[in-house]
Amino acid sequence: MPYDALSQDRLRQALRRLGELARAEGVELELCLYGGAVFTLVYGSRESTKDVDGVIRPAELGLKFARQVAREQSLPEDWLNSGVAQFLSEREERRPYPKDDLGPDLVVTIPTAAYLLALKLRACRPPLPGYPGDEADILFLLRKIRPASREEIETGFARFFPHDAMSPRAEDIIDAWLARPD
Repeated sequence: MPYDALSQDRLRQALRRLGELARAEGVELELCLYGGAVFTLVYGSRESTKDVDGVIRPAELGLKFARQVAREQSLPEDWLNSGVAQFLSEREERRPYPKDDLGPDLVVTIPTAAYLLALKLRACRPPLPGYPGDEADILFLLRKIRPASREEIETGFARFFPHDAMSPRAEDIIDAWLARPD
């Protein structure tokens, strides 16, 4: 695991501390997690993630607290990254993350598996040096959701991104998964 990787334990520590800082200021922070943090913290399908893609509200105060957590816990300053916001659907589908896992001071939500699959299919990034790409996450979600057909997957994608088309790469991953022997 890289030195700056966020394991489940490091993620929990950082997020708990974020909530503690909010409580000390008398502010309720809301955080919606996406990407690697969800695969690491929620599904356990990854050992770690490089950063936390998330949308935090109130944004300015939440990011200020995140920088403080970074200093206190020797994390990269941008460990909490709100850049994911530009890729989200107007038709988000989220569910609450259990408060008892991160403490009562932070309201955390995560995308449903169907929405996360649509996000991953839309991005469908290839592997690059230092980045494994999206294929493993897509395959994990397909195994979890177990759609019966390509049409079911396309309908799910269109529910969130009605004006977008999947890339040929995403379609190839889907076709290969559907063609697998059970």
